[in-house]
Amino acid sequence: MKPEQITLDLSGMTCAACAARIEKGLNGLDGVSRADVNFALETVAVDYDPSVVPVHRLIGRVGELGYSATPKLDADHREEKRNRETARLKERFLLSLALSIPLIWTMAAHFPHLSFIWIPGFFMNGWFQFALATPVQFIAGKPFYAGAVKALRNRSADMNVLVALGTSAAYFYSLFLVLRAAFSEGAQPHLYFETSAVLITLIILGKWFEARAKGRTSAAIKSLMHLQARTAWVIRDGKEMTVPVGDVITGDLVLVKPGEKIPVDGEVIEGNSSVDESMLTGESIPVLKGAGDRVIGASINKLGFLKIRTTKVGSETVLAQIIRIVEDAQRSKAPIQRIADRISGVFVPVVTGFAFVTFLSWFFLSGAGDFADALQKAIAVLVIACPCALGLATPTSIMAGSGRAAELGILFRGGEQLESAFGIDTVVFDKTGTLTEGTPQLTDIVPKGLTEDALLQLAGSAESHSEHPLAEAIVRGMEQRGFSRLPVETFESVPGQGIQARLNGRHVLIGTRRFLQNHRVFLDPEAEMNLQSLETNGKSVMLTAVDHRFSGMLAAADRLKTASKEAVARLHVMGIRTLMMTGDNQTTASAIARDAGIDQVLAEVLPEGKADAIKKLQGKGHKVAMVGDGINDAPALAVADIGIGLGTGSDVAIETADITLMRGDLSGVADAILMSRKTMINIKQNLFWALAYNSLGIPVAALGFLAPWLAGAAMAMSSVSVVLNALRLQRVRI
Repeated sequence: MKPEQITLDLSGMTCAACAARIEKGLNGLDGVSRADVNFALETVAVDYDPSVVPVHRLIGRVGELGYSATPKLDADHREEKRNRETARLKERFLLSLALSIPLIWTMAAHFPHLSFIWIPGFFMNGWFQFALATPVQFIAGKPFYAGAVKALRNRSADMNVLVALGTSAAYFYSLFLVLRAAFSEGAQPHLYFETSAVLITLIILGKWFEARAKGRTSAAIKSLMHLQARTAWVIRDGKEMTVPVGDVITGDLVLVKPGEKIPVDGEVIEGNSSVDESMLTGESIPVLKGAGDRVIGASINKLGFLKIRTTKVGSETVLAQIIRIVEDAQRSKAPIQRIADRISGVFVPVVTGFAFVTFLSWFFLSGAGDFADALQKAIAVLVIACPCALGLATPTSIMAGSGRAAELGILFRGGEQLESAFGIDTVVFDKTGTLTEGTPQLTDIVPKGLTEDALLQLAGSAESHSEHPLAEAIVRGMEQRGFSRLPVETFESVPGQGIQARLNGRHVLIGTRRFLQNHRVFLDPEAEMNLQSLETNGKSVMLTAVDHRFSGMLAAADRLKTASKEAVARLHVMGIRTLMMTGDNQTTASAIARDAGIDQVLAEVLPEGKADAIKKLQGKGHKVAMVGDGINDAPALAVADIGIGLGTGSDVAIETADITLMRGDLSGVADAILMSRKTMINIKQNLFWALAYNSLGIPVAALGFLAPWLAGAAMAMSSVSVVLNALRLQRVRI
């Protein structure tokens, strides 16, 4: 039975160790084949067998681990939930700050060079400091204790454990000193209430900033959600009425006035207008639409009045598919994230042990029994070592990068595809409909033993049963000259070679040289010269035989797309090799490739051979991207390291390609690879600084060069800096 997938919203996570624990817990359940937690989005995607493990068991298991899980909310409710959590963090911070300010003031007494600062006498009273620090410790800091208890109960450790251990050590040691002073005579002891209070305040501040910044990483999803029109004008029972867009059904007639959003996917049955599709495809130039043309919901009708027959609504619309792909991409993991996951899984227990060793070292070796000094060093190690930044490094960049790409009309299927595109060194283009317009026009008729008209009518009638673009060019040419189709008695198509048909009692063969040779039909020297001349000029030639005798040739030409040359040139500048793969013969293909600036041509490749051609390139060590229409080139797209579909909004391309270019032109190929490179560089920057921060910070703290409150500030700001660095991707211009 194929596993089903469900996405659950999570709450209670504080660091990457929490995400690792949830993943391990869910993956240990019978019936779960995979569970991937996205720490930045606070979700878990689970592949599971519902007959073995029901959803309520998945939710229950998360609860047993000390967290909460709920069925995934829609974007608006998730944003509302995030806003509530951000507001709670703000309230906790303000409470903690208000109570910590007097304690921060007392810190001046610890530094001789700040002795000029006046401090009210009662601020130094131990019981006064205790009264201020206690609400900070147990009200503002309550979530840290709750999280630590749950983690320890599950025999694991996370950020909550580090914070609770560090701040509790400072708080309870200070309380011990206050109680001891109350029952003995002597000077007021040196207290550390400000250490615990300031740490909690700074950590909550960092979490508040982090929550606000993380909310911005999902801006692309929110903007896509808001594109949808709210209402639609429909004709029902002969009357025009306004209904919510959710009430529109397939087949409804929808009216769209100038300046309005098109509410549904559909087909224009009346009217002409230009339509702005830039919000979906990234293409800034409005597209002319008339009867028979397809329109996409959420695009804007600029000028004329349109009457549309609805073809898709709800989750079937192009916009809904785009939103689903962007959400899947943002939830998915890039392979590079495994590095952070492995480190986070063991990080907290190792750091806790290192902090204990630091305490013992300072107490017995360096501090001559100075408990307070050794404690401060251990607290600094505990606090600075939180792996939050490490857990955020990859998912925030994936979210921001894939979201920005979607705004540019580039849809990555997931984090793995976003990472794989980074290493592409070879791009293979399909010719027809990819490099070229895909609508060849009949240019030459060269008869042999027949008149032009007779050859054209026989060939056009035979090809009327074929769906090949060259066949359509011949049929159009025949109809433009006013000839009617002859009845076809039998028809057979040989993919990649040609067709044979019987009509008017005559046997007709149309196809390649090899196809005719297989039927023992050969060209004379004059025909060879004509064929070479036409192919040298970049024309596709179809050879014809009637009643097993060579009877002439017909040529068609397909123009390069305007963006093809520029797109190929951009790839060359990026150091990427380009190839064109086609079923055309070598001469014709070489002429087109030369015009486009393509490096190498793979000609006369049959459909079933395209995937093998990609495998051969991969066998030579190349990372290959295949660019096609997502349908005819499906095997090659699937085999390639990255399959790039020129979607123009088509369902098949959107659903099958690793990357879909909604604009439908080749400029998006370079854009997609460039976006991947920028995202991967951003991820590596985040991972480097997160790892460098901990690698340098822990020894510095252990050696006594970092006060606990500075360690807390550094830990909080490291997470914020990682998220802010990822957000730079949302401003990328390509």
